[in-house]
Amino acid sequence: MFSWFNKTDSDSPSDAAIQLDPTNIPGHVAIIMDGNGRWAQKRHLPRVAGHKQGMNTVKTITIAASRLGIKVLTLYAFSTENWKRPNDEVNYLMKLPVEFFDTFVPDLVKNNVQVRVMGYIDQLPEKTRGAVERAVADTKDCTGMVLNFALNYGSRAEITTAVQQISQEVEDGTLKPGDITEATIGQHLMTSGLGAYSDPDLLIRTSGEERISNFLLWQIAYSEFVFLGPHWPEFTPALLTEAVYQFQQRKRRFGGLKK
Repeated sequence: MFSWFNKTDSDSPSDAAIQLDPTNIPGHVAIIMDGNGRWAQKRHLPRVAGHKQGMNTVKTITIAASRLGIKVLTLYAFSTENWKRPNDEVNYLMKLPVEFFDTFVPDLVKNNVQVRVMGYIDQLPEKTRGAVERAVADTKDCTGMVLNFALNYGSRAEITTAVQQISQEVEDGTLKPGDITEATIGQHLMTSGLGAYSDPDLLIRTSGEERISNFLLWQIAYSEFVFLGPHWPEFTPALLTEAVYQFQQRKRRFGGLKK
């Protein structure tokens, strides 16, 4: 089930205007952070200015999500298809994690937020990969919310890799084809380390687009979808609260019926 609303920052409710049920906070929220470039173009700025502002939004929303009691926040930061963008833009995007983590890790530690990253990290430039690995190491002892970045991630590639790994186990004789279950596949996906929170409860996409864009295709089988009109740089803690409120109005039956 999904909903769509097109609120701007000026007419979004304040956090105090919505009363959330503290017993029904989605454990795992995934966000497709869409619209950085369009936000910049509307203001006659280069697209990279939108990515810069989007980075600041990530900082704000991370702290807001942690305070709401969300356990895992997964952010779609860079897809396996984003390499097709102009070289200047890709190079800028590869520099952002360095600046982001160098300035934000102390705040993450202060707020007990642990950084994890999923995707084909080995294919990233050395400096980008190094910044990511340092952030993971520096926050590994944090026990609060997990901030999980999907970086150089694509769901079809993830599933293909999982099938290859499972096939190899069958070839090696450590797994029988008849023993392959949904759980087997889940254990080979990049979210497996999130345990009980491997599947998002709530998927949010900004910027008014209504598509999944190769993001967590297996894991979102029973996620609730909320599509928002504002571009990612315009996304606020109040809009996050409203998306969670929308989630709380749903009747989640997972294909069955509830009395």
